[in-house]
Amino acid sequence: VKTRLAQGIGTIPATWWFRHQSARLIRSLRDPRWQIVLAVAPDQAITSRMFPADLARLPQGGGDLGQRMKRMLKAASVGPVCVVGADIPGVTRAHIARAFAALGAHDAVFGPATDGGYWLVGARHPARLPQGLFHGVRWSSEHALADSIATLPGWRIAQVDTLQDVDTAADLRQTSS
Repeated sequence: VKTRLAQGIGTIPATWWFRHQSARLIRSLRDPRWQIVLAVAPDQAITSRMFPADLARLPQGGGDLGQRMKRMLKAASVGPVCVVGADIPGVTRAHIARAFAALGAHDAVFGPATDGGYWLVGARHPARLPQGLFHGVRWSSEHALADSIATLPGWRIAQVDTLQDVDTAADLRQTSS
Protein backbone atom coordinates (compact mmCIF):
# COMPACT_ATOMS: atom_id res chain seq x y z
CA VAL A 1 0.00 0.00 0.00
CA LYS A 2 1.41 3.36 -1.08
CA THR A 3 5.04 2.25 -1.30
CA ARG A 4 6.44 5.73 -1.96
CA LEU A 5 4.52 7.10 1.02
CA ALA A 6 5.70 4.19 3.17
CA GLN A 7 9.33 5.03 2.32
CA GLY A 8 8.83 8.41 4.00
CA ILE A 9 6.58 7.57 6.97
CA GLY A 10 6.80 3.80 7.39
CA THR A 11 4.64 0.89 6.25
CA ILE A 12 2.22 0.85 9.20
CA PRO A 13 1.45 4.60 9.12
CA ALA A 14 1.08 4.49 5.31
CA THR A 15 -1.32 1.55 5.58
CA TRP A 16 -3.28 3.32 8.32
CA TRP A 17 -3.49 6.50 6.24
CA PHE A 18 -4.63 4.62 3.13
CA ARG A 19 -7.33 2.67 4.99
CA HIS A 20 -8.73 5.79 6.62
CA GLN A 21 -8.45 7.83 3.41
CA SER A 22 -10.24 5.09 1.43
CA ALA A 23 -13.06 4.89 3.98
CA ARG A 24 -13.44 8.69 3.99
CA LEU A 25 -13.40 8.81 0.21
CA ILE A 26 -16.10 6.16 -0.13
CA ARG A 27 -18.31 7.93 2.44
CA SER A 28 -17.88 11.32 0.79
CA LEU A 29 -18.48 10.13 -2.80
CA ARG A 30 -21.65 8.11 -2.25
CA ASP A 31 -24.32 9.69 -4.41
CA PRO A 32 -27.47 8.41 -6.13
CA ARG A 33 -26.27 9.90 -9.45
CA TRP A 34 -23.63 7.17 -9.91
CA GLN A 35 -22.68 3.68 -8.85
CA ILE A 36 -19.45 3.15 -6.93
CA VAL A 37 -17.47 0.03 -7.81
CA LEU A 38 -14.25 -0.61 -5.92
CA ALA A 39 -11.21 -1.61 -7.97
CA VAL A 40 -9.31 -3.75 -5.49
CA ALA A 41 -5.62 -4.66 -5.40
CA PRO A 42 -4.20 -7.08 -4.66
CA ASP A 43 -6.87 -9.30 -6.18
CA GLN A 44 -7.19 -11.51 -3.09
CA ALA A 45 -8.26 -8.44 -1.05
CA ILE A 46 -11.59 -8.55 -2.90
CA THR A 47 -13.14 -10.28 0.12
CA SER A 48 -11.64 -7.87 2.67
CA ARG A 49 -14.00 -6.64 5.37
CA MET A 50 -12.22 -3.29 5.14
CA PHE A 51 -14.62 -2.31 2.35
CA PRO A 52 -18.35 -1.66 2.78
CA ALA A 53 -20.27 -4.86 2.05
CA ASP A 54 -22.85 -3.09 -0.12
CA LEU A 55 -20.35 -1.96 -2.77
CA ALA A 56 -19.46 -4.03 -5.82
CA ARG A 57 -15.79 -4.92 -6.14
CA LEU A 58 -13.60 -5.84 -9.08
CA PRO A 59 -10.07 -7.22 -8.91
CA GLN A 60 -7.64 -4.92 -10.73
CA GLY A 61 -5.58 -7.81 -12.06
CA GLY A 62 -1.94 -7.66 -13.04
CA GLY A 63 0.10 -5.21 -15.03
CA ASP A 64 1.15 -1.62 -14.67
CA LEU A 65 -1.15 1.18 -13.58
CA GLY A 66 -2.31 1.83 -17.15
CA GLN A 67 -3.21 -1.79 -17.79
CA ARG A 68 -5.18 -1.94 -14.55
CA MET A 69 -7.01 1.35 -15.19
CA LYS A 70 -7.83 0.35 -18.76
CA ARG A 71 -9.25 -2.94 -17.47
CA MET A 72 -11.43 -1.07 -14.95
CA LEU A 73 -12.67 1.43 -17.56
CA LYS A 74 -13.56 -1.37 -19.96
CA ALA A 75 -15.32 -3.32 -17.19
CA ALA A 76 -18.10 -0.77 -17.57
CA SER A 77 -19.16 -1.80 -21.06
CA VAL A 78 -21.57 1.12 -21.22
CA GLY A 79 -20.65 4.60 -20.15
CA PRO A 80 -19.95 7.08 -19.08
CA VAL A 81 -17.43 5.80 -16.54
CA CYS A 82 -14.79 7.45 -14.38
CA VAL A 83 -11.91 5.89 -12.47
CA VAL A 84 -10.87 7.88 -9.40
CA GLY A 85 -7.68 7.46 -7.41
CA ALA A 86 -8.10 6.63 -3.73
CA ASP A 87 -5.26 8.95 -2.67
CA ILE A 88 -7.02 12.28 -3.26
CA PRO A 89 -8.06 13.83 0.08
CA GLY A 90 -9.68 16.89 -1.51
CA VAL A 91 -12.06 15.17 -3.95
CA THR A 92 -15.78 15.83 -3.50
CA ARG A 93 -19.04 14.81 -5.15
CA ALA A 94 -18.98 18.15 -6.99
CA HIS A 95 -15.65 17.23 -8.63
CA ILE A 96 -17.05 13.89 -9.78
CA ALA A 97 -20.24 15.51 -11.06
CA ARG A 98 -18.19 17.98 -13.12
CA ALA A 99 -16.20 15.10 -14.64
CA PHE A 100 -19.36 13.23 -15.65
CA ALA A 101 -20.86 16.47 -17.01
CA ALA A 102 -17.74 17.00 -19.14
CA LEU A 103 -18.31 13.59 -20.73
CA GLY A 104 -21.56 14.91 -22.17
CA ALA A 105 -19.57 16.80 -24.81
CA HIS A 106 -16.21 15.00 -24.73
CA ASP A 107 -14.93 11.49 -25.38
CA ALA A 108 -12.63 11.43 -22.36
CA VAL A 109 -11.97 13.44 -19.23
CA PHE A 110 -8.96 13.80 -16.96
CA GLY A 111 -8.65 15.34 -13.52
CA PRO A 112 -5.09 16.66 -13.41
CA ALA A 113 -2.99 16.28 -10.27
CA THR A 114 -0.57 18.96 -9.16
CA ASP A 115 2.42 16.68 -9.83
CA GLY A 116 1.75 16.17 -13.56
CA GLY A 117 -0.27 13.00 -13.11
CA TYR A 118 -4.01 12.75 -12.68
CA TRP A 119 -6.53 11.74 -10.07
CA LEU A 120 -9.39 10.84 -12.45
CA VAL A 121 -9.78 9.44 -15.93
CA GLY A 122 -13.11 8.88 -17.61
CA ALA A 123 -14.57 7.76 -20.91
CA ARG A 124 -17.92 8.48 -22.50
CA HIS A 125 -17.94 5.14 -24.37
CA PRO A 126 -15.55 2.75 -22.61
CA ALA A 127 -16.12 -0.01 -25.17
CA ARG A 128 -14.51 2.28 -27.78
CA LEU A 129 -11.24 2.83 -25.90
CA PRO A 130 -8.26 2.33 -28.21
CA GLN A 131 -6.03 -0.74 -27.89
CA GLY A 132 -2.99 1.47 -27.23
CA LEU A 133 -4.58 3.36 -24.35
CA PHE A 134 -1.92 4.17 -21.72
CA HIS A 135 0.83 2.44 -23.74
CA GLY A 136 4.21 4.09 -23.13
CA VAL A 137 3.04 6.33 -20.29
CA ARG A 138 5.79 7.37 -17.90
CA TRP A 139 3.97 6.58 -14.66
CA SER A 140 4.87 8.33 -11.41
CA SER A 141 6.34 11.24 -13.34
CA GLU A 142 5.36 14.76 -14.32
CA HIS A 143 4.67 13.36 -17.81
CA ALA A 144 1.89 10.91 -16.89
CA LEU A 145 -1.03 13.18 -17.86
CA ALA A 146 0.48 14.39 -21.14
CA ASP A 147 1.58 10.87 -22.07
CA SER A 148 -1.89 9.48 -21.33
CA ILE A 149 -3.64 12.15 -23.38
CA ALA A 150 -1.26 11.35 -26.27
CA THR A 151 -2.65 7.77 -26.33
CA LEU A 152 -6.06 9.17 -27.35
CA PRO A 153 -5.33 10.86 -30.71
CA GLY A 154 -8.37 12.50 -32.26
CA TRP A 155 -10.42 12.23 -29.07
CA ARG A 156 -12.23 15.23 -27.62
CA ILE A 157 -10.66 15.52 -24.17
CA ALA A 158 -11.78 17.64 -21.24
CA GLN A 159 -9.84 18.45 -18.12
CA VAL A 160 -11.55 19.22 -14.84
CA ASP A 161 -10.32 20.42 -11.46
CA THR A 162 -6.65 20.06 -10.54
CA LEU A 163 -6.26 18.32 -7.18
CA GLN A 164 -3.41 17.14 -4.95
CA ASP A 165 -2.73 13.42 -4.67
CA VAL A 166 -0.68 11.81 -1.90
CA ASP A 167 2.26 9.79 -3.16
CA THR A 168 5.00 10.84 -0.72
CA ALA A 169 5.48 12.09 2.84
CA ALA A 170 5.89 15.63 1.43
CA ASP A 171 2.51 15.34 -0.31
CA LEU A 172 0.92 14.19 2.94
CA ARG A 173 2.36 17.19 4.81
CA GLN A 174 0.98 19.53 2.11
CA THR A 175 -2.55 18.12 2.43
CA SER A 176 -2.38 18.37 6.23
CA SER A 177 -1.47 22.05 6.28
